Amino acid sequence: MSAEVSRRPINGWAMLPLLLVGLLAAAATTVWTVYRAAVLLRDASGWVTAPPILGATLATLVLLVLLCGFFTLQPNQSAVLLLFGHYYGTARREGFNWANPFFRKIKISLRTRNFNSETVKVNDQRGNPIDIAAVVVWRVENTAQACFDVDDYQDYVHIQSEAAIRHLASEYPYDSGDANEQSLRGNLDQVSKTLQGELQLRLSKAGVVVEEARLSHLAYAPEIAGAMLRRQQAEAVVAARTRIVEGAVGMVELALARLDQHKTVQLDDERKAAMVTNLLVVLCGEQAAQPVVNSGTLYT
Repeated sequence: MSAEVSRRPINGWAMLPLLLVGLLAAAATTVWTVYRAAVLLRDASGWVTAPPILGATLATLVLLVLLCGFFTLQPNQSAVLLLFGHYYGTARREGFNWANPFFRKIKISLRTRNFNSETVKVNDQRGNPIDIAAVVVWRVENTAQACFDVDDYQDYVHIQSEAAIRHLASEYPYDSGDANEQSLRGNLDQVSKTLQGELQLRLSKAGVVVEEARLSHLAYAPEIAGAMLRRQQAEAVVAARTRIVEGAVGMVELALARLDQHKTVQLDDERKAAMVTNLLVVLCGEQAAQPVVNSGTLYT
């Protein structure tokens, strides 16, 4: 993997006056030499004035080339410096800078970025088709890896993120039938941490740091959404019925225990069975029970 080398460029505001003074000096030398050639007839042949004019012209050209070395960097922005294909270093100093004008300067943003992946259709751990998407927050940390270890680091981030989301969906079921089983819908925080870890492992080659990854869309595919909704409703009904029966049995046991404890009434096994049946019907029924008052004795 490529290693980033930090380079501090020269302050552009300190370099600018020097180059301007050099240009003025070269221009003044040229003008003065031409003036001497016009005034002094012995210099009219030009062979005496040629060296100064040639030197001033070359100096002007060099100074003009040096003026091309100025560049600016915004906060959280870097410039990868290349000299004839060779990596020289990375400049991160914000503001007005100057470096070798032959450097090729590739600017890379170091700011935090985020993107919402496209919704993809995959099969979960149980083979059910689901639609899933995620939001990924990332930034470039190693500019050398981002430039030289991958072809296009932004495209690399998008493609690898989609691959990680597909792999994550196949590792978990959409919904769990067991309280101890992790699922995409029931363990969103844990799933997000797993996704972030896998993305970091995939994107570290491009010098990218994943700051956060979280599912933004999760649903059954349209072709099975209706069937899964009925299944969830049935599971909810069964769970509710189970809770109602458990509560009703507890209330019946409490009633019988209180009657025996306080000796309110003595019931044989047959009467206890009838009482348990009536209480369970009343407590577990979907509609309110209509009581019938017995105006006779207990056994009539």
